[in-house]
Amino acid sequence: MPIVTIYSKSDCHLCDIAKERVDRVRSRLSFDLDIVDITHDEDLMTRYGERIPVIDIDGEELFAFRVNEKVLARRLEASGAQPTDWRGQFRKGSQDG
Repeated sequence: MPIVTIYSKSDCHLCDIAKERVDRVRSRLSFDLDIVDITHDEDLMTRYGERIPVIDIDGEELFAFRVNEKVLARRLEASGAQPTDWRGQFRKGSQDG
């Protein structure tokens, strides 16, 4: 399963938007998600500084500043992400009612 990493920090409006867009794609495709606060790592602060958010898939940088949902979805599918099957979350008879 692909791993998407979002490098961000708090009080970052573009980071919030990027997370929302990644979440929308995640509602359709299965992948692991890591959100890394760069302020906790001096090397990451040096590497990214104000050039955030940065989004990568399996270690390959894909976006900086803005996320294109269509491109993200295509790249995830190419990396083996499978469609999310929301219908499969509940077994027959397991819901209240």
